[in-house]
Amino acid sequence: MAGQEEQAVKYYTLEEIEKHKDSKSTWVILHHKVYDLTRFLEEHPGGEEVLREQAGGDATENFEDVGHSTDARELSKTFIIGEVHPDDRPKLAKPTETLITTVESNSSWWTNWVIPAISALAVAMMYRIYIAED
Repeated sequence: MAGQEEQAVKYYTLEEIEKHKDSKSTWVILHHKVYDLTRFLEEHPGGEEVLREQAGGDATENFEDVGHSTDARELSKTFIIGEVHPDDRPKLAKPTETLITTVESNSSWWTNWVIPAISALAVAMMYRIYIAED
């Protein structure tokens, strides 16, 4: 059955999705899935304008930043019309940039806190030894 579900998936190119960015047809991308939110515009608790700003593009980062409820996530599934074509997925670079930033942040945390803390501890121990000799 899983094979049948995969065959039923409709794929859309980014070029196709970008054409749907007005109130007559409002599509967005969330986690590589394509959502037709046209009939949901007026019902969106966050306002119609928020969705229209994201229309025709990848709204994943903004969707996650808002922190939508479980109910909102379940409701969103009813608007899925397909997925971003696998060939176009690498063009959606936001998750990759976020990952790189996170990795750099971890490295930065290490160099900004751990190394100075160890250095301070070493200096404190040397000072204590120096005072003990007097």
